[in-house]
Amino acid sequence: MRTFLIWLSAMVFSAMAASSQDTASNVLVLEVAGEANGIIEIELYADVAPNHVAQIKKLASSGAYDEVVFHRVIEGFMAQTGDVKFGKLSGGKLQFAGMGGSDLPDLESEFSQIAFDRGVVGMARAADPNSANSQFFIMFANAHHLTGQYTVVGRVVGGQEVVNAIKKGRPSANGAVEAPDYIRRASIR
Repeated sequence: MRTFLIWLSAMVFSAMAASSQDTASNVLVLEVAGEANGIIEIELYADVAPNHVAQIKKLASSGAYDEVVFHRVIEGFMAQTGDVKFGKLSGGKLQFAGMGGSDLPDLESEFSQIAFDRGVVGMARAADPNSANSQFFIMFANAHHLTGQYTVVGRVVGGQEVVNAIKKGRPSANGAVEAPDYIRRASIR
């Protein structure tokens, strides 16, 4: 019986350690540079959108988001980034930023009823609800009309002031940004 209890205690401790590691590795850290400078920390919702979060983690861990610009930023609405194909500051084709994704497959929607409030992070997509790939957007303000229409992947838990300072785009150009701010480095912790 004593051996069983020792084995059971070891299993419980192991499960608790694995659980805390999973929780600890669900924060996307964006080092932002340009007019806005600082760190944005995003708690990723792996329980709400597991496939989208796994793809973001894979892209961030591989360095794919490093030097990717915030190509579409609309005052009072949101800042969009994540085009790893065309949105790289050096070597990218910034005139096409927002039209690309990654070499990974597009994702089936994982819609929820989490409200698109200030600080919520959602996946960008085309008209097809199953076309999200690598691009995501961070809300400046509430936009509840997006709820249930786009996949929520997380929420800003640190650095909302950095989000608010991201260089805004021209309203006449649907938020396209000249000399945009960018993600210097993205990581998962």
